[in-house]
Amino acid sequence: MSRTGWKGYDWQLLRDGPMSPALHMALDEVLTYEVGAGRRRPTVRIWEWGGPAVVIGRYQSVKNEVDPEGLERHGMSVVRRITGGGAMFIEPGNTITYSLYAPQELVAGMSFQESYAFMDAWVLEALKSLGIKAWYQPINDITGEGGKIAGAAQTRRGGAVLHHVTMAYDIDAAKMVQVLRIGREKLSDKGQTSAQKRVDPLRSQTGLPREAVIDRMVETFDSLHGLRQDALKPQELEAAHALVESKFGTREWVHIIP
Repeated sequence: MSRTGWKGYDWQLLRDGPMSPALHMALDEVLTYEVGAGRRRPTVRIWEWGGPAVVIGRYQSVKNEVDPEGLERHGMSVVRRITGGGAMFIEPGNTITYSLYAPQELVAGMSFQESYAFMDAWVLEALKSLGIKAWYQPINDITGEGGKIAGAAQTRRGGAVLHHVTMAYDIDAAKMVQVLRIGREKLSDKGQTSAQKRVDPLRSQTGLPREAVIDRMVETFDSLHGLRQDALKPQELEAAHALVESKFGTREWVHIIP
C-alpha cells in the first residue's frame, strides 16, 4: 500500500501526561479495539512513563527475563503487554515510546515483516531529518551505524492493527544488566561498554532534548500523513483503569507464563 493509504485516514494524536506502566498496557488494548470497532479514528499515541518498568512480551516468562533482586534494588515494576517480542528496560526520561492504532485494512495483504517496515518508515524519515542514518532491521528493530535504536512489536485483533515502538533516548547500561537476565547473558563477557554499543541512544546521536526528538517525530508524521491533536475519551480511560484492575495489574496476568 502506498503513502496514499496512510492519507486515506484522519489521524489523531494523543500526547498525554505520565501514566503508570500497567495503564499504558491497558490503553493499548482498549484503543486497538476502539479503532477496530470504528469508535475512534486511527491514532498515534506518544507515551509518557509514570515510573520505571520492565515490559515483557506476551509469550515471555518473568523468571527467565528478570532478576528479582535487581528489580527490587532499582524500584522497578514488571508489566506484560499484549504483543510478542522481547523484554524492554524502561526509565522515564530515557525512553521514547509510541503506539499506532489503525484499521487492519492499512496492512492488508502484508506479512508481519512487510508491515513492520511499512509502519516504521515515517520514523526513519524523522531520524534522517535529525542527521541519523537508520534503517529497518528485520523483523522488528530500527538500527543505525552504532547499534540498535528501537524495537517494535505488533498485533492484529478486533479489526485493527496495533504497532508500538520503544526507542532508546538514553540508557543506564549498568542498571539494565542488573535487571534484565538476557542483557547480562549477552554482555557478561563483554562488559558495560558493550551494552552501550549494542544500544545506540538518540541523546548521544542528536544532542537534542528528548522533547525535541518527539516534536520532530510528530512533525514528520504530520507532514507525511496528516495529524490532528486529540484527547482520550473519558470512557476509554475508564475502560483502561478497569482492565488494570482485572488484568494488567494482576499477578495472574504478569506471571501467566511460569
